Amino acid sequence: MSELLALGVSHKTAPLDLREQLALPEGRAVGVLGELVGSEQVHEAAALSTCNRTELYLVVSDPVEAEGLALGALSREAGIRPTELLGRLYALRGVDAAGHLFSVTAGLDSMILGEAEIQGQVKRAYELALVEGATGPVLNRLFRGALAAGKRARHETGISEKGVSIPSAAVELAQHTLGDLASRTVLLVGAGETAELTARALAARGVNTIFVANRHYDRAIGLAQRFGGRAVRIDELPAQMEDADIVVSSTNSPHHIVEREELELVMGRRDGRPLLLVDLAVPRDIQPACRDVAGASLHDVDDVQSIAERNASGREAEARRAERLLQAEVARFERWLGSLEVLPTVAELRRRADEIVERVLAENEPRWETLSAADRERLRVMARAIANRLLHEPTVRLKRSADDEAAYPYVHALRELFGLDAETAPLADQDADVTPIRDPRRLREQNRKR
Repeated sequence: MSELLALGVSHKTAPLDLREQLALPEGRAVGVLGELVGSEQVHEAAALSTCNRTELYLVVSDPVEAEGLALGALSREAGIRPTELLGRLYALRGVDAAGHLFSVTAGLDSMILGEAEIQGQVKRAYELALVEGATGPVLNRLFRGALAAGKRARHETGISEKGVSIPSAAVELAQHTLGDLASRTVLLVGAGETAELTARALAARGVNTIFVANRHYDRAIGLAQRFGGRAVRIDELPAQMEDADIVVSSTNSPHHIVEREELELVMGRRDGRPLLLVDLAVPRDIQPACRDVAGASLHDVDDVQSIAERNASGREAEARRAERLLQAEVARFERWLGSLEVLPTVAELRRRADEIVERVLAENEPRWETLSAADRERLRVMARAIANRLLHEPTVRLKRSADDEAAYPYVHALRELFGLDAETAPLADQDADVTPIRDPRRLREQNRKR
């Protein structure tokens, strides 16, 4: 029987330094997915990596072995020892794993309650796994359900009011630091979704001068045109930083784009004017040592936490409404998940009963040397009838539960209690305690003598 497994780290369990090491940009994510689904234990896989979290969603045969495989893959990609993830990595199974993804997609588990970007990030993570052939029926249903539930939560509750997002919180942080932003010159580094949301938040505060630097110049042009800014090439970045008041960086670069030595040169040409840098990338675009450069003020993605907490106030009731909505959607997924295993479990339960009947009959064969062939067949039919009668009610109840919440726990309980996921070898150990059946004719003779 397969089981759903989710494991990873988030802003709740790991500092930015560790999240940065564990980040899975598209190229690394493809490698991890290929490694995992190439193993015997993992049947389906998807990887979600954002500034807040890196998580793997897996459908596995053995959760314990699969956890070890996933831990090894993550630690190798990060270049750290697996022991360094102890206490930081969380692992969730079954419905708990599903509920976690639903909560993440709705923005209830984010640094900023109801953040806008996570819905798109989950969608892209699913699409990547789909393109790589790493998903299957369970993850397809899980991610589609989570995306639909996240959309419902935002439309039917107020969790996403005030346009909350990491970029908007970052712009609010800049306004809190510098005051009115309308006269400020802003340099955006990157041209992805985060940069677009940042540009939108800046435009809402009256910022007109926006420069966009990006490795893909055509994308920079497109973003700059939408917000009345100007595109510059990435190699022009140092010169543009000399004139900017604010730099907001959000690329997918695996390396630092701005390093301390370069920033020191830039600050030396600014005639003492301060520079505010906001790094929204994970891995970080701006070397942390830039905090020590005189005149420069650097904030990373975790520094928006105070803004996030302020924005979250007053929306707790909406979050509770969203949670209730998600619980109903998770229950729907649970019913579907349980229904997948009902018929296979019934079939395996019957097969296990037949195995036990045949094994016990075989073990007692030497004791029935006086039985005729007809009596032996009657005994076999009777033994099977007893087993079928015992299994009848559990079978009926299990089939009835296929469309309700009881299916998943029923299936798991039956498989655990009857050892349906165990190897065939332990069956002999289970049967070792079965009392041999005595020859029925001898038993009748003994009863007559009594």
